[in-house]
Amino acid sequence: MVLPDLPDAEIGNVRLRFAPEPSGYLHIGHAKAALLNQYFADRYQGQVIIRFDDTNPTKESNEFVDNLVKDIGTLGIKYETITYTSDYFPELMELAEKLISQGKAYVDDTPGEQMKAERKDGIESKCRNQSVEENLKLWKEMIAGSERGLQCCVRGKLDMQDPNKSLRDPVYYRCNPMPHHRIGSKYKVYPTYDFACPYVDSMEGITHALRSSEYHDRNAQYYRIQEDMGVEKVLIYEFSRLNMVYTVLSKRELLKVVQNGTVESWDDPRFPTLQGIMRRGLKIEALIQFIYDQGASKNLNLMEWDKLWTINKKIIDPVCPRHTAVIADRRVLLTLTDGPEKSSVRIIPRHKKYEAAGNKATTYAKRIWIDYADAKSISTGEEVTLMDWGNAIVKEVEKDQDGNVIGLSGVLHLEGSVKTTKLKLTWLPELDELVSLTLMEFDYLITKKKLEEGEDIIDWLNPCTKKETLAYGDANMRNLQRGEVLQLERKGYFRCDVPFIRPSKPIVLFAIPDGRQQKSFK
Repeated sequence: MVLPDLPDAEIGNVRLRFAPEPSGYLHIGHAKAALLNQYFADRYQGQVIIRFDDTNPTKESNEFVDNLVKDIGTLGIKYETITYTSDYFPELMELAEKLISQGKAYVDDTPGEQMKAERKDGIESKCRNQSVEENLKLWKEMIAGSERGLQCCVRGKLDMQDPNKSLRDPVYYRCNPMPHHRIGSKYKVYPTYDFACPYVDSMEGITHALRSSEYHDRNAQYYRIQEDMGVEKVLIYEFSRLNMVYTVLSKRELLKVVQNGTVESWDDPRFPTLQGIMRRGLKIEALIQFIYDQGASKNLNLMEWDKLWTINKKIIDPVCPRHTAVIADRRVLLTLTDGPEKSSVRIIPRHKKYEAAGNKATTYAKRIWIDYADAKSISTGEEVTLMDWGNAIVKEVEKDQDGNVIGLSGVLHLEGSVKTTKLKLTWLPELDELVSLTLMEFDYLITKKKLEEGEDIIDWLNPCTKKETLAYGDANMRNLQRGEVLQLERKGYFRCDVPFIRPSKPIVLFAIPDGRQQKSFK
């Protein structure tokens, strides 16, 4: 991948930051930002720092910090240090007071909805021209978190007539009596991201601030705030936000789905979080390739998941072991009248073209299970191929009164050609050693390709996003480890989420999409 140059970048003198807010787990959109920072740091022999933008105690927690650190490690981001915006709270408060004293900021008690409407219409607040003394007095009330202080916020005095609405006196500071996850109840006032970020970027020596183009209108605000603060200017470099079909990347919306119990947690395999998609079977190399393939394009594209899963399939298919499963529901016994009287075992490779996948033991028996879907398509007298064994000729098809196949019998025809048969059957011996499996398939969480601004995720939740199928697997699957990826012959790719514990508890396998258009299930 070759991306455009960073403007005014010098080799050895580039310092970047990835600055997530600890209000959720890292998702596929953040992964793009993190990987682009890493790419440019490598290209210019520069540095990346991780900064937790922890300015809103209502939404943030240590759980989110810990998991973001874990996910950044999973992505392979080589960062120089971890910092926190909260490290700069004392300086930011001094700066806010200084701007108030200089007449570049004021304290406003206009109610939220009214303020929003006035900003939209370019109407100046009644507080905009109050005296510096009055502003400082109200600022002290805010710092104390008093009843009066809680009614107020600090706003920058920029330009209420500017056609760019982000410059219409943005909010710099808010009162919040909630304790902060890192520093407890020390403060009752917190800076907004818009106020803190330009300052901290400059103080930390960031040369280029990478951010997605959805913030384009706020670039002028960022530069203007740095100018008013009298700090070194940082260059903004824009890239397009990653949008995926049938996917919501707003942490606020995702939190609702966690809270209402639709998903188990932030690492649910239906979630676009890094932990969620990896739990579903995505390899990190596939994600990195997918994101680098797009580059730092400014075009806002709605990306298909199929493309990502196709890349993933190319990575897992050449190396993942093969196993066999038969769907439990209405499975059918095929009796081979000339089959082995005593079952015999052969050791065969788990992957015919990849030796490192190791071997598995396959048991050959007189009575074998096959899937009902296969059994019902077999005609009397038909020659079929039993995979990893050879051909057989089905002599009898037994049906119940409703016409359902309930049994088959036949004879082996091992000298027969595999090329001449229409059906290649997966099968398992009728033995107690088979393991119970729960095969899990997942669908998109929402029914709409793209949620519009202001639409609530709860209104668009897909009523059926999970399908469980009971099956039996070959005895070798007792050795599967959690996280191991395998292919069930003729059934697709799976990731082991719950390995074998005891015979009464099924192994849980998550179906991994393979890039073909997924069909929804009801």
